[in-house]
Amino acid sequence: MTDKTWGKIRDELRKTIGKNNYVTWIEPLEYSGLKDGVAHFDVPTQFIGDWVSRNFTDQILQLMRASGEPVQRIAFDVVKPGERPSATSGRRKKAPDCEKRRRIGEPSGIGGSLADLPRAPLDPRFTFESFVVGKPNELAFAAAKRVAEGGPVSYNPLFLYGGVGLGKTHLMLAIAHELQLRRPELAVVYISAEQFMYRFVQALRDKKTMDFKELFRSVDVLMVDDVQFISGKNSTQEEFFHTFNALVDQNKQIIISADRAPGEIKNLEERIKSRLQCGLVVDLHPTDYELRLGVLQQKMARQKAEYGDIRLADGVLEFLAHRISANVRVLEGALTRLFAFASLVGREITLEMAQECLSDILRASDRKITIEEIQRKVAEHYNIRLSDMIGPRRMRTIARPRQMAMYLAKQLTSRSLPEIGRRFGGRDHTTVMHGVRRIEDLMATDSQIADDVELLRRSLEG
Repeated sequence: MTDKTWGKIRDELRKTIGKNNYVTWIEPLEYSGLKDGVAHFDVPTQFIGDWVSRNFTDQILQLMRASGEPVQRIAFDVVKPGERPSATSGRRKKAPDCEKRRRIGEPSGIGGSLADLPRAPLDPRFTFESFVVGKPNELAFAAAKRVAEGGPVSYNPLFLYGGVGLGKTHLMLAIAHELQLRRPELAVVYISAEQFMYRFVQALRDKKTMDFKELFRSVDVLMVDDVQFISGKNSTQEEFFHTFNALVDQNKQIIISADRAPGEIKNLEERIKSRLQCGLVVDLHPTDYELRLGVLQQKMARQKAEYGDIRLADGVLEFLAHRISANVRVLEGALTRLFAFASLVGREITLEMAQECLSDILRASDRKITIEEIQRKVAEHYNIRLSDMIGPRRMRTIARPRQMAMYLAKQLTSRSLPEIGRRFGGRDHTTVMHGVRRIEDLMATDSQIADDVELLRRSLEG
């Protein structure tokens, strides 16, 4: 395939996937040749190759075949900037043996080079500038900015936790982006806990555990996403603990994310919980109305750049920010759907269109939380029987969860105090009122109670 043909294919992709997607994912691709029905493309990072492979391969194949190319599949090869062909020679510089190109999607094995570890991607979508800051996330944002400055290690580890779609991964990638711009010489590794586990198991199988240890202990900044996935995996936890200690001893920065606080992760060894809590632990709280509206306003600017000047009626963004409170991803997806629909039918985005186009999302957001659901969740959380919660027993291990369930029923449902009392074994409304006030008082003085309330609320609203 000639450069001219590939240029035409790129032009078609720009039209079909939009300018932002094109600049982020297609522009970095370098066509390197067609052999035995396989079209090879060079990519600067594994992250970009994986994303294009998952999302755009079918479109690229279709366009190549329409151009008459006998292509069966596409392969993406990671090529470092120094390996790219120069403008004068037209030849690729041969890579050292330890840094050979690696095919996207193939097992990397455990070697002795940092090139074998997934470097944090320089993704322009996830920067500090594109992160919308509000009261629920301002502490997490400030802590992430401090770590990204790359000065003396002060928070080690920085532990970010919160529910789905609240910005944990965005902040981690923003840290990586900033560090690599400020300190390009640093080895910044971004890996999910699941990938860490997979690589460790692979090293055990191949009898290369020493290579694994040396590899992970040689990084400058280690970022581990969704660390809750190693809970219950004893051998992986053991290795993670030793890797953690070795990096801390070398004053290397560690950044970790999870869906809950270290102390709330079940089946995680106590010594690991203790280690994770020795740095700065920051909760990204559920979004409030102002933050959701800010996210929509920023997203709208990007959508207009991609879809053109589509008119948006007054009140639509406010309506979405009020009605869709699950998480930011759902909110952004709703706005993307509206712009795509308006672009296809050539209409203004009105409140009526939003209600019609997003009916399924709005129905899901309107899901009513029941008292029975609250009772089940609280009983599971405190490991008591549901029958005890609504029964007559008054011992503290039963009474406190009962008060917690009453408090949440008052906060998350529209039921009256007498009705809540009836659902708790026919108790009087004054008993419910006392329980609600007791939890409110404890939240101000007992951080564990406050954490329990927040965790249960997220679980019920998620």
